[in-house]
Amino acid sequence: MIVVQIIVWMLGIYLLVGLLFAPYFIIIGAGRIDPVAQQSTWGFRLMIVPGVIALWPLLLLRLLRGVRHPPTENNAHREAAKK
Repeated sequence: MIVVQIIVWMLGIYLLVGLLFAPYFIIIGAGRIDPVAQQSTWGFRLMIVPGVIALWPLLLLRLLRGVRHPPTENNAHREAAKK
């Protein structure tokens, strides 16, 4: 029973930190990571809030690293197109 309580508390803390990080990210951070997001509407910014809350460690890391563009996907189709 104690293990379940610890897991629930850890999940709650994780979501709380994500909830605290989300306003900063939707107002300032999204535009720093993706230049297209600078001109995005408030509707778009509200739609990404659940994803920001869930993925806040990755987004924070990208902000701290100073990444200014979205990542390029690498797959077999892109590799074939390069040839």
